[in-house]
Amino acid sequence: MSGMRLRLPLASLLLAGLALMQIAGTTPAAAAANCVQGTHKPPYKLGWANIYSVPTWMKETTGTIEKMADDLKKQGLVDKLTITDAQGNANTQIQQIQSMIDARLDAIIVDAGSATALDRVIADACSKGIVVANFDSLVDTNELTTKIDTDQVMWGKLAAEWLVQQLHGKGKIIVLNGPAGISVSDDRRKGAEPVFKANPGITILAETNTPYNAAPAQEAVTNLLFRYPEIDGIWSQGGALSAGAVTAFEKQGRKIGPITGENYRQFLEMWKAKHLTAWATQQPNWLAAFAVYASVRALQGADIPRYIDVPLPIITADNLDSYLARAKDFPADGYIYSPYDTKMFDDLIARSLKK
Repeated sequence: MSGMRLRLPLASLLLAGLALMQIAGTTPAAAAANCVQGTHKPPYKLGWANIYSVPTWMKETTGTIEKMADDLKKQGLVDKLTITDAQGNANTQIQQIQSMIDARLDAIIVDAGSATALDRVIADACSKGIVVANFDSLVDTNELTTKIDTDQVMWGKLAAEWLVQQLHGKGKIIVLNGPAGISVSDDRRKGAEPVFKANPGITILAETNTPYNAAPAQEAVTNLLFRYPEIDGIWSQGGALSAGAVTAFEKQGRKIGPITGENYRQFLEMWKAKHLTAWATQQPNWLAAFAVYASVRALQGADIPRYIDVPLPIITADNLDSYLARAKDFPADGYIYSPYDTKMFDDLIARSLKK
């Protein structure tokens, strides 16, 4: 596993507080969080229903889940963490979640392979008193405990606005999407569409759908370079996609215009070394650790909001160096995600409860 394990400086204090709640038996009869029914006694059994584990982003994400689960285990709050890999197949993920329900796990963490296909099995888990925390790629159903995510529609809108501004409202662009049917990709593209429509001087030459990996993106962009002699900019909704695009342009000896992306280490290093005109944000890998933490808090009787909004961290030329200064702490093909701790998680929960 290549996911980096960040130290959580405030975790021990906060987790100790959770342990005291366990000892004192403060779990209320009527739980504040949705889906919590019946008796849930620590140490809890958790499940991580992953849609796929191959991309580096997912490996790092799994690392944050395992780190949080290990910290909670040391506090006597977690018994075991069951991890499954659906290998990109939503039907397989449904079966794996059903197996977790049958095994009577206390909580299931989900990064969904389909916005709609998992609705029934997730609602079934909730009806049986199992905490369900969904992060990153979200499901449509609200019959679960909590959804934790950044605003993906806003992600697409901000990236499109930046690109249009760089091109002064006129130019030919290509659009690099993630896999079709994945809510993260669909929502980002949805956010960009009104911006492009409001700027008729922007022509979308072509769009691609590839996994969030550099190699397939490079191949897809190479094909587009043969078809289009003039490409002024790139709206890319993934860091690895952006890195693949930069490599494709370079190999063809083509000048690359303004490009959007994410906190993928290789892309950020290319940005600096090649003096790119670029903009990026990130989908923090620690959303997964947050989902584990929120699940345990829910099982302990805490009030957990149905949706927890995580602000988008924006990367520009002004703060690029601060990310690259920590590059050595991440895999060469990894994502340089921002620091986190459980105090931040508590603050985000409290802020979302006030909305």
